[in-house]
Amino acid sequence: MTPEQVAAASKPLVLELGEAFARCPATLRRARLLGISGWAFYITGRAGALGDVRAETVAAALGFIAPDAVADGWDAAARTVRPLAVAEANLAECCRWGADRLGDAPGVPRLAGLLERAVGAAEASGMPLFAAWRAMPVPDRSPGARAAVGLLLLREHFAGAHLLAVRAAGMTPLEAVLAGPEGEAGAAACGWPPPYPPVGPLVRRRLWAEAVTDRLASVAFRALAPGEGAELLNLLSAARLHQRGRQK
Repeated sequence: MTPEQVAAASKPLVLELGEAFARCPATLRRARLLGISGWAFYITGRAGALGDVRAETVAAALGFIAPDAVADGWDAAARTVRPLAVAEANLAECCRWGADRLGDAPGVPRLAGLLERAVGAAEASGMPLFAAWRAMPVPDRSPGARAAVGLLLLREHFAGAHLLAVRAAGMTPLEAVLAGPEGEAGAAACGWPPPYPPVGPLVRRRLWAEAVTDRLASVAFRALAPGEGAELLNLLSAARLHQRGRQK
C-alpha cells in the first residue's frame, strides 16, 4: 500500500477511535470535578495544549467549530481553570481510557509503536494544534495508554490536514461541514446558526479536499516499512472491534 492509501484507509478508524475516550462517562465526570461544563471541557481539553491564548486563536486552530461556540466554552473554562490544566486532565483521561479499553486488545504494543512512529514522522507545518499536542508529555507509558494517545494525536493531525485542504479548496469551514455527511445537523452541532448557504456546488470541492487531506496526512505513514501500513490497518480494525465489544 502507498502512504496515501494507508492515510485514506486509516482515517475513519483513527477518527472514531481517537475521539472515543471523550464520550466516556468517566471523562465527562472530570469536567464536573474541574467545575466546568462538558462543552467547556471539550473545547479547552482539545485546545488547551496551545496555552493561554485568546478565543479567536482557538477558533482559528479548531476551524470547524463556530467562533461564538468556541468562545463560549473557552472563556467559561478560563474563568475557573487554566487551559493547559484542562488539556492535561484531558490527556490523563485519554490514557486512563486507553489502558482500560485498549490495554488487552490484540497486538496493542505493536499498534502503539506503529502509531508513535507515524506521529513522530508527521509534518506539523500549518497545524499548530497537532504540534502543541505532540509536545505534551504523556503521563502513562503502558501500551494501551500509548495507543490511545497515538490515536488522539493522529486524529488531530487528520483534522489539521483537512482544515488546510478545505481552505485550499476555496471553502470555508462552515461550507465543508454543510457538504459533509451530516449536513445542516452537523453545522448546528458545531454551533453554526442558520440560514445556511446551498450545498450543491460545494460537494465536488469537498471531495477534492478529502483527497488533499489524505495526501497531506500521508507524510506520517512514509515512516512505515513496506507491509507495515497494512499491518497498521489490521491492528486498527482489531482495536475498533475490541472497543465496540467493550461498549456492549
